[in-house]
Amino acid sequence: MTTAPAPIDVPAGLTVRPLAQSDARAVFEVMAAAELVDVGEVVIEEADIVGDWQRPSFDVGAQTIGIFDGERLVGYGELSWADRCDAAVHPAYRGRGLGTALARWIQATARAAGSRIVGMPVPAGSPGEALLRALGYHQRWSSWVLQLPEGRDIASQPLPPGYSLRIAASEQDRIAAWEVVEDAFLEWSVRERTSYADWAATIVERPGFQPWNLRLAIGSDGDVVGVSVVLLADECGYIDKLAVRQDRRNLGLARALLADSFAAARAHGATRSELSTDSRTGALSLYEKVGMVITSNWVNLAIELEPADPTG
Repeated sequence: MTTAPAPIDVPAGLTVRPLAQSDARAVFEVMAAAELVDVGEVVIEEADIVGDWQRPSFDVGAQTIGIFDGERLVGYGELSWADRCDAAVHPAYRGRGLGTALARWIQATARAAGSRIVGMPVPAGSPGEALLRALGYHQRWSSWVLQLPEGRDIASQPLPPGYSLRIAASEQDRIAAWEVVEDAFLEWSVRERTSYADWAATIVERPGFQPWNLRLAIGSDGDVVGVSVVLLADECGYIDKLAVRQDRRNLGLARALLADSFAAARAHGATRSELSTDSRTGALSLYEKVGMVITSNWVNLAIELEPADPTG
């Protein structure tokens, strides 16, 4: 996705420029500061940003913008996917119009790329939610971050005869995992299919990835029928993806993968585990039934875009 740079107006004394891969740490610091104020914990990792930005389909220079006070990054925005964006303003710089400027830049960039809608997740009740609603954004869905508290176990789920769990051991396994995840997520999300190269950039090529992070449920026929991606962030095991093939559901595979993933994270030093889900999946009750508790609420807000004027 390559588009002409959209204009952005910022207060006097601040400067703007497109970002580069080397700015990932600065973006993480801005996002982390905002999350700490808005939800009381840091959810984002620098590796998340690096993984997203190294996707072959992503043009960092065309799809990001940074607002600087001298050399310090104080606000950033990006058009992550055709209809998905992200943005953050350092709490110390809120109330100066930076969030509005970033929202306008994202809208213009998405419109120029041919998108008809663009939105992003923001913590419920946060200044970000208030700003976007004031700008005319509407809610697409709700989402939640859930945690398995320290010391709480999930009982192992017996597998059906002939089924087994193991880590991905080959490129063929990884491709099969991508297919299961994409097929499952596309049942409820409205977007283009993610290429394997883009998926791999955010999973197996993500900084810090280790083979144990990609866990598979194998059917009696030898096929990959379930997938869990579990990442380790300090003392937290985070389940980034959980999917079961449609024709193998209601066999207990999702719960078995959950228990296996939590155990693997603990074996590698995690004291607690987390994941996120949203109202499109219908999976919230599953996670609550196994003892997970909601730690933060988010809303995905979006705005419809008029087509770009072909005459400029």
